[in-house]
Amino acid sequence: MKNSDWKENFKEGKELVLATCSKDGKPNANVVISNGIVDGKLLVADCQMTTTIENLKQNPKICVIGGYFRIKGKAMIHSSGKYFDIATSKTTPEYPVKHAITIDIEEVFDLEKVKKIV
Repeated sequence: MKNSDWKENFKEGKELVLATCSKDGKPNANVVISNGIVDGKLLVADCQMTTTIENLKQNPKICVIGGYFRIKGKAMIHSSGKYFDIATSKTTPEYPVKHAITIDIEEVFDLEKVKKIV
């Protein structure tokens, strides 16, 4: 697999595991659906992630698993604007979007080959 192929694991509609940690060290993880990579950032919608949002407000560092790839980066919460609008357009009405979360991708790690690729 080429290094650029890792993005296939994070494209729109893929299930991802998103992990955060509070300021005092309490971990939390959720399964989320990717809204894809937009402007070089991974985009996900918060429809019911109360603990995740609280953790990100305290500590914006985040880890996301897609397939056998791990992304580490810094998250930003959006309550309106471009990314919120994109997330809202990709989500069904029964799950209204509370926030959009963008993740600046700082590192991509291939878990199968056990090596950093980005």
